[in-house]
Amino acid sequence: MKRLSKKFFLLIVFIAVHFSVAAEIQGDEKAIAIAKEHKARDIGWGTNEAKVLMVLKNAQGNEATRELKVKTLEVVDDGDKALTIFESPRDVKGTAFLSFSHALEADEQWIFLPALKRVKRISSKSKSGPFVGSEFAFEDMTSFEVEKFSYVFLGEEKVNGEECYVLKQTPQYEFSGYSYQKVWIDKSHYRVQKIEFYDQKEALLKTLELSDYKLFKDKYWRPMKSFMRNVQTRKSTYLLTEEMSFDTELTDSDFDKNSLKRVR
Repeated sequence: MKRLSKKFFLLIVFIAVHFSVAAEIQGDEKAIAIAKEHKARDIGWGTNEAKVLMVLKNAQGNEATRELKVKTLEVVDDGDKALTIFESPRDVKGTAFLSFSHALEADEQWIFLPALKRVKRISSKSKSGPFVGSEFAFEDMTSFEVEKFSYVFLGEEKVNGEECYVLKQTPQYEFSGYSYQKVWIDKSHYRVQKIEFYDQKEALLKTLELSDYKLFKDKYWRPMKSFMRNVQTRKSTYLLTEEMSFDTELTDSDFDKNSLKRVR
C-alpha cells in the first residue's frame, strides 16, 4: 500500500512539473509583457456574432465573394470556440467550420462540406493549408493565446498612423506552416495593426493588415476590415465585417461538432 502511495505521489509530481514547464512562456521579458497586455485587454467579452463578407481575389484581379456568419464563445481559462457558417454563394452554402482553440494543447477543428455530407476533422498536419480556398490558413482561424508562441522584442515603428511595438513571435505548436510572425501592436490600445507571416524557409509569405477598428462595450476593439495578401502568389482575401453584436444568447451547446450538419 505504501509503495502504491509513493508511485501515485511521484505521478502527481511528474504531472505538475510537466504542465509547469509547458505553461512557461519563452522569450524576452519586454516582448512577453506586451503580448500578455494585448491578451489582457481582450478578456471578458463573452459572446459575439458577426456577418462577414469574404472577398477572394486571384493574381489576375478576378474577384469572388462569400457571405459568412460567425459565432464566437469566449473560454476564459482556455482558447475560444468559433463557428463559421457559409451562407452564399450556392457552391459553398451550408459549409460549416468549427474551431476549439487551446492555450497549451493542440487546437481542434472540424469542417462540414455539404457536397460530401459529412463532418471532417482537420488534422494537425493540415492546419497550414488554405481555409476554404482563401489566403487564410486553418491555423489563422483560432484565437490568440499567449502560450502558443515565444517572443522577441524587435523595436518600435509607425503603422497605419499608430506608434507600434514590433514583436517576433515563433509558433511553439507542432505543424505550423510558419517559421515565425512579425507583429505590430499599437501602443494606444494594444491592437494588432499588421502581421507578416514567414514560411518554413523564412521567406515572407503573407501580410495581414487590420483596419477600421470599432469599439464595443466601451472596452473591446474589433477590426472591421482584415486584408490578407499572399506576396508569393499575389492572391488576396478581404474579410469585411458588416454587422457585429455582443452578449448574444450563445452557449456551449451551440458549438457541438455532432450537429455541424444542421447549423444555420
